[in-house]
Amino acid sequence: MRRAEREAAFVDYVAARQVHLRRVAYAICGDWHRADDLLQTALTKLYVAWPRVCGKGTEDAYVRQIMVRANIDEHRRPWRRERVTDELPETAGGPEHQLEDRSELFAALQDLPEMQRKVIVLRHWLQLSVAEAARELGIAEGTVKSHSSRGLAALQEVLVGR
Repeated sequence: MRRAEREAAFVDYVAARQVHLRRVAYAICGDWHRADDLLQTALTKLYVAWPRVCGKGTEDAYVRQIMVRANIDEHRRPWRRERVTDELPETAGGPEHQLEDRSELFAALQDLPEMQRKVIVLRHWLQLSVAEAARELGIAEGTVKSHSSRGLAALQEVLVGR
């Protein structure tokens, strides 16, 4: 495939999947600004790997894995950690996200510990198998199952109690 064709295929892929991938990034990190950064990082890395990934049907999995790993890397950087402040930041996201932002389920999901949230998003929102979620997160399948069980129990407790 020629370079121009590869680039056109990349542009078509991004145009078709960008909104969905941005929502996945938000579900992973819980902040629209960080979600945009995660998506940008993922798409940049995807562009570099596009000749290898293009046409195999694994593009979404590749991007998700990059976003999960980039989010983990970001939390490991001490200079990037959030700081307590008295001032609230602007609300990110446009009107198309207001429905999601108001969702009790989505709010409860954001209250889960980070790894439980990632497992719930990958397993139950994106419908990945236990093995696929374990591979993307770099953890054991049993760990995926326990995080999923605990996360679902916590969500049920919060949502039934409301």
